Order: sequence, then structure tokens, then C-alpha cells
Amino acid sequence: MIHMRQFNKFEIENFKTLANLGVRYTTFQTYWTSLDKGYFDAIAPIRAFFLEEGIHDYSIQGQGQINKEYRDGYLLTDNLMIPAKASLYRPMTKKGDPRLWFSKLHKYTDADDIFAMFHIGSTLYIINMTKTNIAERYNSPENSPIKEILTTINRQKMEVSQELLRKFIKLYDNGHWYESEVQSDTGIGRAIETLLGIKMNASKDADYKGIELKSKRLLRNSVKNGLFSQIPDWDNSNFKSGAEIVQKYGYLSNGHKTLQVTVQANRPNAQSLVLDIPSKGEILEMLESKDKKVLNHIVEWQLMTLHERLSSKHKETFWVSVDNKFIDGKEFFKYSYIEHTRNPNIAEFDNLIMQQFITLELLLCRPSGRGDTWNFKIKDRAMPLLFPESLLYKLDPNSTPHRGPLPNI
Repeated sequence: MIHMRQFNKFEIENFKTLANLGVRYTTFQTYWTSLDKGYFDAIAPIRAFFLEEGIHDYSIQGQGQINKEYRDGYLLTDNLMIPAKASLYRPMTKKGDPRLWFSKLHKYTDADDIFAMFHIGSTLYIINMTKTNIAERYNSPENSPIKEILTTINRQKMEVSQELLRKFIKLYDNGHWYESEVQSDTGIGRAIETLLGIKMNASKDADYKGIELKSKRLLRNSVKNGLFSQIPDWDNSNFKSGAEIVQKYGYLSNGHKTLQVTVQANRPNAQSLVLDIPSKGEILEMLESKDKKVLNHIVEWQLMTLHERLSSKHKETFWVSVDNKFIDGKEFFKYSYIEHTRNPNIAEFDNLIMQQFITLELLLCRPSGRGDTWNFKIKDRAMPLLFPESLLYKLDPNSTPHRGPLPNI
């Protein structure tokens, strides 16, 4: 499998600009082979983006030319909006691996260029992030297709976030206490979904018109925020399943062997598990280590995969903080404040792992029978390092936030 190269500083600044404007995007890289053949693989992040945005579902598409689908598309350059119809298909060869192509793309790119792809409705737009200075075009006094399209998206996104904030202000209702939907860690999150009229969907977390929703209880010590869950790259790992890991490193709990622990960098836990990023900076490893000696390479993740997961999951998020209490064994909560984040600083993700601000929470072979999860979490005080451009909305005037003063709304 070919992995996308690391973004350079110019490209990172371009992606920051898109994120600041509230643009939900995915990325692809051009290669000599793709330019020569006239197609490139619709890799997992592209397929997920299409599915989440309601653009296309490759999993139900038939193979062959007869099942090929098209979407209107445009290539945005410094001063032009060039029609570039998108074709989405699965060939008859092999397993019909999903493919994508934009007409005329080969005339406006070189091999190894990075593109951002986003949409308005069913129309796709692509920008060459390697060659186009997006901030310069957007901030220019002169009109351009880039400025026009991005202004439209930004206006729509701000309308959604303000709409959602108004809903939370109404739900606050002078400190009204709501009952948790179920008595579990997920009870408050599920209750928030219900109050907002969001139907439960097992395939992904709560989502409001493209804004991710995360909740946390303020009374818990050492508050952490869940970023995302991501299984290891089993093909390149020494261990091939959670059950195999539990067999060697697990412990008995009520007669059942399980492994529910926190793993962090530079400090092995009781099971001698520790995270590390080798010097090449391409993968994250979970190792068995004692006395600073590596005894076993257990599993690994491609860092690019984790970066893409963070970027797609948290393009825009409402982190909802609540106070909670128990009455007759039932949990109740009221809203306190909301942290509104966009544009995660992807470049800092690796550093925050090595600084122990981002940890891995393993929940493997649980007695409840629930599936294995590999949750990456960030300590609350490190949120500004990963999300440097966040806004804090104070709902409860008497609340005490964890970090600094909060602006009133």
C-alpha cells in the first residue's frame, strides 16, 4: 500500500486556512502512475469522507463501466474555476478496488502534489495545496473563485455552529438538571443526543450537521477528552488481535481474562506496555519494555493514518462540559460550558504523545462482551496545545472551568 507523504510547511498552512474557515475536506496525492493511467485509488479516508458527507457509497456500487457514476467537479486555481467532472467507479479487474478521477487533472498537477477535496452539495471542488496559496487568495481584495467558494462554505458553517450554540443555551434553561439516559459512561452523551433530536447511530459518534459532539463530567479527577478510536495496523504488527494480546498481557477480573489499561510514552505501565515513536517518525508502536530495554514489538499504527483520523474526526467539535450528581442511584447533569474547536494542530499530535499528554486507553476482551476499543485521549490541560484556536462558551455563570477565564455569551 502506498502511503501519502508528509505535508510540508506550505501545505500545512494551507490546511490550517481551510480548517479555520470550517471546510470539511479530505486529501489525495498524485503519482506518476495515476497521472499516466488516468485514475487513482479512492483510499479509506476518501471513501469515509464520501460516505459521511452523503456523496457516494462505494460499498454498494457495482463493478464495471456500466456502474460508473459522475459528480460535477471543479479545480480551483489562483484565478480560475476549471470544470473537472469526477468519475467514481470500481473496475472489473481483481476485487474492483474503488477508484476516482477528475477530468483535466493531469494538466494542472505534477507527481507528488497534494490536493484538498471538499464539496458544496453534490459538487466536488479540488485545490492543489502544493502550489496554491489559499490564505493569499482568500484575503486578497480581488475576487476569485477560491474566495467566493470558501466564503460560501464559511458562512454556512458559522450558521450551523451558532444554531447549535443557541440550542445549548436553550437547554441550559437557568441550570436545569437532566437525567442521564442510561447509568453508564455513555449515558450523558446519549442524553445530549436525545435532547438535540439526534438519532442513535452505531456506525459513528454523535454528530450535528457536521459538528462532532463530545461530553465530559467536570467532577472527575484528571479529566481526559476522547479524541478517536483506531485499531492497529494488524498487517504490520507482531500480534494480530486483541485476544492474542490479552492472552499474554491480560489479567483476571471476576474470573475473566481482560486488559483495560492506560498506555503512554516513556513510562511503562504495570504490564510493561509503553508507546514509542521511532526516529523516522512514520509509525507509533506499542512495546513491551523493562529497564529501558525493548522486549517485544506488539502493535503499530501508521502516524499518517492517525493524523488523518484526527483531522477528519475533529474538523469542528463541541466539547460539552457538565456538572453531575446522583439522586437515589440515578445520575443527573446540567450544562456548564462548551469548548468549540476547529483546526487541530496535526503537527503537534506526535509531540503530545511523547510528552504523555495523549495516551492510549485499551479496553480489550471486556467481561461485558463489548468489542475491543483502542481509544486515544488527551489530557484536559493539553487541549490548547492541540486546538490552539478554540472558543469557550460559558453557559453557567457560576461554573469554574479547568483552564483560564471563559468569555460570557
